[in-house]
Amino acid sequence: MESEVMPLLALADRMLWITALVAAPVLIASLAVGLLIGLIQAATSVNEQTLTFVPKLAITALVLVLLGGAMMGLVVEFAQEIFTEIAQVSR
Repeated sequence: MESEVMPLLALADRMLWITALVAAPVLIASLAVGLLIGLIQAATSVNEQTLTFVPKLAITALVLVLLGGAMMGLVVEFAQEIFTEIAQVSR
């Protein structure tokens, strides 16, 4: 029973790592833009909540355009690995 659980735990660990790698560029870029705009708003005393939305949306779209292919490559590779693992377990 324990030998069956270990590949599943390794697969779950890899799943979490792939999720972090796919989400990190978008989250980090959005966080950096939000922080920069927040600093500008604090310095100029402009407290408009909607001011941060458009730059965050733009940087998210830019990151997805630039890195979307690599992100999808990671997800596809992992999906193929999962299907291979399922085929091996079902034997």
